[in-house]
Amino acid sequence: MIKFAVIGVALITFIYRLVLGIVQYRSANNPTPQSVADVYDTETYLKWKKYSAENCVLSLASTAVSFVVTVALLAADAYSAFASLFPDTVFWGLFAVILLETTADTVFSVIKSYISVMIIEEKYGFNRSSAKTFVFDIIRNTLLSFALSLGLVCVLWGIHQAFGDLLILLFAAVLFLFTLAVSFLYPVFSRIGNKFTPLEDGELKDRLMSLLTDHGYKVKAIEVMDASRRTTKLNAYFTGFGKMKTIVLYDNLVNSMTPDEICAVFAHELGHGLHKDVLKMQIMNLGNLLIMACAVWFAVREPALHTAFGFETVNYGFAYILLGVGLGVIQPFTSLIINAYSRKAEFRADKQSVKEGYGEAMITALKKLARENFAHLSPSKLNVALDYSHPPLAQRIEAVEEEITKNPCC
Repeated sequence: MIKFAVIGVALITFIYRLVLGIVQYRSANNPTPQSVADVYDTETYLKWKKYSAENCVLSLASTAVSFVVTVALLAADAYSAFASLFPDTVFWGLFAVILLETTADTVFSVIKSYISVMIIEEKYGFNRSSAKTFVFDIIRNTLLSFALSLGLVCVLWGIHQAFGDLLILLFAAVLFLFTLAVSFLYPVFSRIGNKFTPLEDGELKDRLMSLLTDHGYKVKAIEVMDASRRTTKLNAYFTGFGKMKTIVLYDNLVNSMTPDEICAVFAHELGHGLHKDVLKMQIMNLGNLLIMACAVWFAVREPALHTAFGFETVNYGFAYILLGVGLGVIQPFTSLIINAYSRKAEFRADKQSVKEGYGEAMITALKKLARENFAHLSPSKLNVALDYSHPPLAQRIEAVEEEITKNPCC
């Protein structure tokens, strides 16, 4: 009965993702809002529709395959069978489960990533990854995923053995610190396999530094990342805790946008910093982490959840797997709230670009970002509410235009 219940939860998640995928697929035929009608010309728009359709089909297929693999592993008691090949200790039991899960995820992600990057992205001119770079990225991501998962599960094991039912609060605290650490270490991880060079002296560098220093920030460095080795898409961000920041620009962005547009994008990022949006999102995520900790606590206190799948007792690695299955049902509800706040924060950050005098440049930058990244111009309201952390382009442009009207002097 327990096994059927767990598989039933996985089925609910599968149906949910399937419905959203189908809605996304059909939304490609939605009429384009007038405010963004100039983003794609007719030829590019038809190209986008094909690109969108292929990505949606890939997403639907991968959702189905992922569900089948998950159910097959659970129904066949594959985790306990694999764990039985290792020494009969707590550590080796959890190690075996994490190893099997990472291996299955890697095989699945390699196939999906190859189709996405080396076939679809290549077909539409976005991919610049060589086979060597693609393989390196897979190996790097797999090793990081395995190390982080194994580390978290070992911490779970240690906390439960030492503190028992205090697991909920302590593990939530560990997860919170872990997410902060990942955010802090992201700049370090991003340097693995990427090259960063200082932005050359000149007007753009001076204006970017002024944007931050005028608001009390200190600029540690302004660097350009060789993103063009992998993609033609555009991005930029700044990192660092407190007032010391490092600005990172994709080389594609530097080569594709005017100085005004780049400054507009960074004024937007400055808006996030001034309103402490990242910190607020982390605090909001505490609710998510508490739910995760409660789910883990339940999973390690109920041996029946483990014996139903062939284990003789609680396996902390399998508790981690059960957590992933359970979160598939819980996260749509928490994401609804977090994404709603995130979209509000994006509107507010766009206003900062207007305040800094880059309103018109922000509009052209947003359109250029959408064009170069092949953005969906008219997604369904359902997809936006449940999946989008950013508002649709048309809504952002209309909001910026309204703000320019209110502040014509900017």
